[in-house]
Amino acid sequence: MQRLLIVKTSSLGDLFHALPAVHSIRQGWGTDVQIDWVVNTPYAPVVRCFGDVTGVIGFPRKGTGAEWKSFRLALRATRYDAVVDLQGLMKSALIARLARADRRIAPSFGREGSHAFYREIAVAGQPARHAVEQCLDTVRFLGLEVSPAPPPLHFPVFPLTQPAPILAVAPASRWPSKDWPPEHFITALNRLRESCPVSVVLVGGSAERAVCDRIAAGLSGQPALNLAVRTSLVEACAVLRQADLLLSVDSGPVHIAAASGTRVLGLYGPTDPGRTGPYGPGHRVIRAPGTDGTEHRTFRRNTRETLSIMPRIDPLEVARTLEVMLAEPERGTVCSG
Repeated sequence: MQRLLIVKTSSLGDLFHALPAVHSIRQGWGTDVQIDWVVNTPYAPVVRCFGDVTGVIGFPRKGTGAEWKSFRLALRATRYDAVVDLQGLMKSALIARLARADRRIAPSFGREGSHAFYREIAVAGQPARHAVEQCLDTVRFLGLEVSPAPPPLHFPVFPLTQPAPILAVAPASRWPSKDWPPEHFITALNRLRESCPVSVVLVGGSAERAVCDRIAAGLSGQPALNLAVRTSLVEACAVLRQADLLLSVDSGPVHIAAASGTRVLGLYGPTDPGRTGPYGPGHRVIRAPGTDGTEHRTFRRNTRETLSIMPRIDPLEVARTLEVMLAEPERGTVCSG
C-alpha cells in the first residue's frame, strides 16, 4: 500500500481547488493507497466528506500546547511515501518537513520562500491559470494523467422542502471590494421571480448574516429560506450540492458548488475569474464593466477605487442570465416562466 499525505490547510474554497489533483493521484496510484490530509481543524468535518481521503489530521492553527503536541504525534504516526504540499506557504512547508516521508513535493505556486524547503518542485505551466490547474501541476509532475471524473463527495442530504427550482445565493465574501450591494441582489431576484418562481435559499456564516437578513426582508412573494448561521459547514456544502443553481460573488461557495456539480453564476469585479472563477463546464461569469485585468493588482485592498467596481454590475443583466441558465435542461430543472 502506498501512503500519501496532502497538506492543504485552508481556505474552505481552496480545499475544493485541490480535489481534482487528489482524485487524479488516487486514480493513478490505484485503490490500494492511503491518502491523509492536513487541514485547519474547523474544516476537518468537510474534508472527511471527500471520498478519496482516508484520514484527516486537524491542524490547530491557534491551538494550545497540548493540541500542538497531539497534532505532532498524529502527523508523525505514519511514514508516508510522499507528502504533497498544495498550499505553497511557509506554514505548509514546515508541516511537510515535520512529517515522516520519503519524498516531499512542493507546488509550482510556492510563496514566502517555501520552495527552499523542498528538493522536488512541481514544474509550473503558464503562470496565469486557474487555481485548480495550478494544483494539477503536481499530478503531471508525478507522471500521472489528470482524471476527467469528478471527485467523490459524501455530503449528507439536507432537508430542503422548497419547491424546485432552488436558487442558492451566497451574497458576501471576506472582502468588501468583492461584494455586490444587497439592493442589487434584491432587484435582480425580484425581477427574476416575475418570470420564474424560484425558491431562494440564502447561505452564509456569521459575517454574512446581516446581508442575508437584509436581502430576505427585501424579497417579494415566497419568503426566502435564510440559512445564514443556521447550518454547519458540512450542511452548507450539502445545501449547495442540492441546489439547482448558485448565484454568488467571488467566495468559497463558488468552488464548493462547482465541485459538487451545481452550476454557478459568479459575479466578479477586482478579482480574476480566470484564476478564482467557477471551474468546469456549465458555469457563467458576469464581470463588472471596465475590469480588463488592470485592477487585479489591488486585490484585497478595499480602496475607494476597488469598492466602486462591483456596483457597476447591472441587476437586470444578472436576472436575465439567471433566467437563461434556469431554462437550460440541466440536472432536470427547467424554468420556462
